[in-house]
Amino acid sequence: MKLLLHEMRHSPYCIPVRRVLEAYKISYTVNAIPAWDRRELINLTDGTYYQVPVIETDGRIIYETPEDPLAVAHFLDSEYCEGTLFPADCAGLHELIIEHIENTLEGMGFKLSDPLFVEGIKDIGERYMVIRHKERSFGRGCVEEWKKHAAGLAEVLETALAPYETRLGTVPYLFGDAPVYADYALFGVVENAEFGGAYELDSSLANLKLWQSELANYIVDR
Repeated sequence: MKLLLHEMRHSPYCIPVRRVLEAYKISYTVNAIPAWDRRELINLTDGTYYQVPVIETDGRIIYETPEDPLAVAHFLDSEYCEGTLFPADCAGLHELIIEHIENTLEGMGFKLSDPLFVEGIKDIGERYMVIRHKERSFGRGCVEEWKKHAAGLAEVLETALAPYETRLGTVPYLFGDAPVYADYALFGVVENAEFGGAYELDSSLANLKLWQSELANYIVDR
């Protein structure tokens, strides 16, 4: 069975998985999950999960759990990538960097793209459901606040990205000459922040912009 990726295209957690699949030339198909309707994921996982990404292959359903919040990435690494996403010599520090990317940077980046994404949902009922989902976590009127304060939010994100800019001035990828999963995770955050075109990384982050361009086209030679 070909690998099936259940995803939301703009998700900072799905973008890295899709880029890994493409970089490693893994054959896959996509099932687009509406942001306003997670029932398919709930049914697929017997009511245990409603987020993305979820991978379905050979009768297996792979999704993140509290015990393994990187379950999808670990599955790809063990089944297709021969341990190159999580090399042993990066262990420990690598996981700390991923945690910072997925917990801290991700929480800054999506606020730049979400207002435009929400505005693009044509059906008012579907749009309202997405807004309500956001407001349950971030408070009433949060999407409008993010739109109003976009410049300040961009500055906060770019300040947080500064150590990555410095690091990428010395190496092509975060841990050396080839990307590891932290690179893909960071790529997901940046691409999500820029999704739809409402935001673009500042030109002062030249190393990050070059790294982003290189990783967007990276293909593993094997």
